[in-house]
Amino acid sequence: MAFAAEKLPSDDTLLDAYSASVADAVDRIGPAVCRIERIGAGGHGSGFVIAQDGLVVTNFHVVGDARAVRVTMPDGASREGHVLGRDPDTDIALVRADGSFADVAPLGDSKRLRRGQIAIAIGNPLGFEWTVTAGVVSALGRSMRASTGRLIDDVIQTDAALNPGNSGGPLVSSAGEVIGVNTAMIHGAQGIAFAVASNTANFVISEIIRFGRVRRAFIGVSADTTNLPRRAALLSQVTTNTAVRLRSVEKDGPAAKAGLKEGDIIAAIDGRPVTGVDDLVRMLDAERIGRETLCTVVRRTGVSQVAVTPVARTN
Repeated sequence: MAFAAEKLPSDDTLLDAYSASVADAVDRIGPAVCRIERIGAGGHGSGFVIAQDGLVVTNFHVVGDARAVRVTMPDGASREGHVLGRDPDTDIALVRADGSFADVAPLGDSKRLRRGQIAIAIGNPLGFEWTVTAGVVSALGRSMRASTGRLIDDVIQTDAALNPGNSGGPLVSSAGEVIGVNTAMIHGAQGIAFAVASNTANFVISEIIRFGRVRRAFIGVSADTTNLPRRAALLSQVTTNTAVRLRSVEKDGPAAKAGLKEGDIIAAIDGRPVTGVDDLVRMLDAERIGRETLCTVVRRTGVSQVAVTPVARTN
């Protein structure tokens, strides 16, 4: 008995589906993307509206030390905004623009990202037109150096090209959610650009809204998200399959004084699983400053509890 060969979708069909997913995401997020200009100080970049009452996210290096900015939407409407707060350590700033906005760009959950997923960079460098580039998520959990000299953790690497003026604009998934805030491109390199992950941006935004600044506990490490072997997860008594590996430990910092070393894996803090760098950033809030914190540490020699006392992070 002969069976008919399964008919595979044609290349044209696949390309049409890809184009449609990108176009749909741009149609959803694009109207919320704006141009940000410093008033009286020069300099510009992109941003995006996250709330109808005028909350706008952009990069710290776009607003700099400016107190007032000009926010221009794709339809040409222009309003003044004032900077609510800024966080140089993550290159995130929050602006309150005058008036109300019909279109917003929702922040997604960057923890759900996978390498190879479609990534769309939207910017507004000309003020009245979007620029759109598309690629994929190349890597997750990267680190890059902020203007303060400190490392920004939980950074997304993408090959979606960033055009001049794209800084502060959204990196968008094919589902039409913001997965990152575009922050930098590597000059002279092909296909290497970075965005601060949406979960980190969400934490920073929440801190600025509540306190006007980001309060942090500091232990003196940089880290990457890593897989947690099943045996290590069982020994750590956590139910997750990812954790964070310490990539560097600052000499004389709280982590180093407690005995943490490069290569150590932190699976939990005070019994709560640390599934990624964004968890580590979020857990090291101001409430832990000066308070002994137990880190569940996985090493080749086994699992141990290491007590670290974070200090206040100063800029």
